[in-house]
Amino acid sequence: MFNFFKNEKFMLYHLITIFLFLFASIVSAEIYEIGPSKNSQEELQELMILVNPGDTIILKEGVYELTDGLSLTHSNVTIKGEGMHKSILDFSNQISGAQGLLVSSDQVVLKDFAVIDSKGDGIKVVGADGIYIVNVRTQWRGEPKTSNGAYGFYPVQSKNVYIEGCIAIGASDAGIYVGQSENIIVRNNIAEYNVAGIEIENSYYADVYENIVRFNTGGILVFDLPDLPQQGGHSIRVFGNKSIKNNTANFAPKGNIVSTVPRGTGILVLASKNVEIFENEIRDNATINLAIASYFEETDDVNYYPHPRTISLYKNDFSNSGFDPDINSNEMAKILSEIAGEKMPDIFWDGILPLKQIFFGQREDERIFAKDNGNASYLSINPIKYFLPFIDPANRDLGEFDQMPSPLKAVEINIPLERIN
Repeated sequence: MFNFFKNEKFMLYHLITIFLFLFASIVSAEIYEIGPSKNSQEELQELMILVNPGDTIILKEGVYELTDGLSLTHSNVTIKGEGMHKSILDFSNQISGAQGLLVSSDQVVLKDFAVIDSKGDGIKVVGADGIYIVNVRTQWRGEPKTSNGAYGFYPVQSKNVYIEGCIAIGASDAGIYVGQSENIIVRNNIAEYNVAGIEIENSYYADVYENIVRFNTGGILVFDLPDLPQQGGHSIRVFGNKSIKNNTANFAPKGNIVSTVPRGTGILVLASKNVEIFENEIRDNATINLAIASYFEETDDVNYYPHPRTISLYKNDFSNSGFDPDINSNEMAKILSEIAGEKMPDIFWDGILPLKQIFFGQREDERIFAKDNGNASYLSINPIKYFLPFIDPANRDLGEFDQMPSPLKAVEINIPLERIN
């Protein structure tokens, strides 16, 4: 009996201690309001250094003229403006810094402001567990050009990445890029006039849905590349998006992987595994509405698998593809156009496989699965026939597979609704 009461008192003491700690944390959380001034650079960066976990920085309406990149290293901080067209971080006179805003901490909310004309990337996030970007705009003004920053939104090597209601314009690589990350939701965004609208690269468990990607070189890219710390990208769902009129000339710097994307690409899957593409509207893309391809460059990465596996396509709405293929500046588009002739397909697979599979076929569970895509046309290339004279290497029979793979599960993220609403 004595021990029971002793333990009960001990537990009560700790519960009171925890309550007081949480209460103190809430009470001590500060809200800092800041407006534009001639010292915006110093004032903003100083504030990002001095904030504590739980604090909020409010960017009042106006244009903040900045000459250096900003960085945030404290966790559980909120930075919010008064609207993506009202609170504007202007880096057009930036002298130093590799990006506009760098975040390298956990549980950070970025909301309701804009980053424009940064020297490098717009917003870069590195190694975060919990990054929530809501109603933020990144933009490089003027015509698309190679000197623009590579990425608008750039979370990398992170977990629990949430991007919603954002606008990305003018990036010379990808407007919204999530790389080498896990547990990702990208939804209800607009990406336009970038080389790639949205790119998921070397990542696990991503849901990309209800976005509008238009006027880019390529709309949505799902890539897996060699020579990176995390590879074997898998479990990506792309659904309910509109990928339309992505016909902007490719303006990526030469040597970048996205510089190989043909102008006029709706969706491109490269060397990824377990990708579901469904219920999308994909139309008016001048080269190809949807392409599935193997990685084609030489690499010394012995652990890398360059071929796509288990790609499911269903209930997509395809129309008006291949009316102006990028044959003058893109080799793959040229080859596709030569093989397809006047009947450019909606869906293209390059047909490249390991040599054994070319002769004996793919594993059943690693095929391309397609069903209920309306009147979508299809073309794949038989690599052996391609090198033989007088033989048509094109296969136009995609077929429909009733035995689709088990559907992937939805990505779940614990979103701090009280901070983003």
